[in-house]
Amino acid sequence: MRRMKKFIYHLENWPNFIWKPDEFINLLSEVRNMQGRILGRMEALGFDLRNEASLETLTLDVLKTSEIEGEYLNPNQVRSSIARRLGVEIAGSVESDRNVDGIVEMMLDATQNCYKPINADRLFGWHSALFPAGRSGMYKITVAKWRTDSNGPMQVVSGALGKEKIHFQAPDSHILENEMKRFINWFNTNTENDLVIKASIAHLWFVTVHPFEDGNGRIARALTDMLLAQSDKSTQRFYSMSAQIRVERKHYYNILEQTQKGNLDITNWIKWFLSCLLNALKSTDITLNRVLLKADFWNKHSKTLMNERQKKLLNKILDGFEGKLTSSKWAKIAKCSKDTAIRDINDLIKKEILAKEEAGGRSTNYELNNRLRKK
Repeated sequence: MRRMKKFIYHLENWPNFIWKPDEFINLLSEVRNMQGRILGRMEALGFDLRNEASLETLTLDVLKTSEIEGEYLNPNQVRSSIARRLGVEIAGSVESDRNVDGIVEMMLDATQNCYKPINADRLFGWHSALFPAGRSGMYKITVAKWRTDSNGPMQVVSGALGKEKIHFQAPDSHILENEMKRFINWFNTNTENDLVIKASIAHLWFVTVHPFEDGNGRIARALTDMLLAQSDKSTQRFYSMSAQIRVERKHYYNILEQTQKGNLDITNWIKWFLSCLLNALKSTDITLNRVLLKADFWNKHSKTLMNERQKKLLNKILDGFEGKLTSSKWAKIAKCSKDTAIRDINDLIKKEILAKEEAGGRSTNYELNNRLRKK
């Protein structure tokens, strides 16, 4: 049998990571500067808008951390679940599934209670929340316990049967308890490292130990968000690391594999992490601009006469309506007849709030008036 290639946890000094600060000090400074600018911008917005921005960001975070694992959640369910737990009122709230509520609970516990120490029981609680039915897809898994490797070693494998390539093999299950005690102690007590650097180390360390049968990536990203919340000194989230990792997923897995097969010098991993975080901070402008557009819209139309259906649909458009808006979709979402939907739409066109899309086609599509989008 071919001997297993050594991974970093096999090395004598594991987990005493080393790095070269000079290679990323400028990048870290840029990240810290961007964090401060975003938080300063949010402080100037006021309570309601901060809540709205945090709701948008948390929704994106939950959706994208699941997408990285190939699981696509219903955005409306995610948004409604978060809003209920934050006490934020939103238009068109819907019931959410147990698996949606579970990941929302985990992400909110990580960020809202970011200063609370972690322990095995808390991590087991997160794991139970991720898998409320005790299954990952079709398969029954061990929940709220460290993995046992009863079906063989935990491996990340690709390729056809007989030609498999092993990208990574996790530490044996019999050493997990000690490994996790060491990780938890470091996570709770380490104060030597900048919190952003600590977040990068925690992410790498946790996914390398791979303590659970499934859900390790999502829990690692929750721990990352927890430390980033500490670094921001804010329990509200205004940028999503998970959304950016989703964009850079291929590079993420490549740098992870290279690092896990390398030595304990994790400089390149930290540089990638900081670069990814910087991109996440830059892309948050999209979310913030949408929140500001929505606030500006309702301030401008505070005295415009509208019925509840119109307000509900306009909020959906302002929140980022997916696909084309037609009178049929309006009727379905607003739970009204198509004739009523057309009357609602025509009324908003007369008020110069909606306009027909110029592209045309088999059915008429509607969008916010361009003048409103540009403001």
